[in-house]
Amino acid sequence: EFMIKNVKLETTSMSLHLMAMGFMLCDHLWATIVPGNDWLTCIGRLTFPIFAFLTVEGYFHTHSFKKYMTRLLIFAILSEIPFNLVMGSSWFYPIHQNVLWTFLLGLGLIHLNEKAKKTGKLVKRILTGIGTVCMAYVLGIVLFVDYYHAGVLMVLVFYFFRGRKWWNFISQFLLLYYINVEMLGGYTYEFTLFGETYYFVRQGFALLALIPIWLYQGNEGYKSKALQYVYYGFYPVHLLILALLRMII
Repeated sequence: EFMIKNVKLETTSMSLHLMAMGFMLCDHLWATIVPGNDWLTCIGRLTFPIFAFLTVEGYFHTHSFKKYMTRLLIFAILSEIPFNLVMGSSWFYPIHQNVLWTFLLGLGLIHLNEKAKKTGKLVKRILTGIGTVCMAYVLGIVLFVDYYHAGVLMVLVFYFFRGRKWWNFISQFLLLYYINVEMLGGYTYEFTLFGETYYFVRQGFALLALIPIWLYQGNEGYKSKALQYVYYGFYPVHLLILALLRMII
């Protein structure tokens, strides 16, 4: 939340969902029918952190964890073929799974930590926390989920450092920097400033997602059952449309 001349800047769950969907569309347009427009994928880097954050918030706001997981599982299955068509130009692409599997894995690990919390035993909570981080690293790679171990770890960052204390914000920034810039790395842009050459990792644009995330105050905004399924359905539907357009074009 931020005040400018009595105008309050605040994001809601709805606005975060819509932003992330728009950013995702930009990234996937770049990956399919309008390649070469790097600004699209730079914008797209903001997508994952926002959805990772919303996944954690969804865990704490859902009325039924089982129903939440079931919905996500159904749409993960429905998204698999559209995702395969986009990523591998094939109906079957076993070496890379869609991002909903990443969030399912993250939610499962969050649930393990929450169960450990309920025991009231500090040692068990610490061991579970360490264990789930290790599991995130291994399972993210072994299961070939989108963003691999880095993606599952980003979900856990927003879980372990959930809150609006200054140390939550600093931890989120530092850990997301490490995950996106040091761990993921990837394509870099070279630029010169005052005669010195610098390099900026494209994945580093993901850190900009923290701005709308930090403006979130827990307000869900407008919500309805229909809108909820728009959020879920957007992923497989837009992937399928893009895959078909790429075939036609």
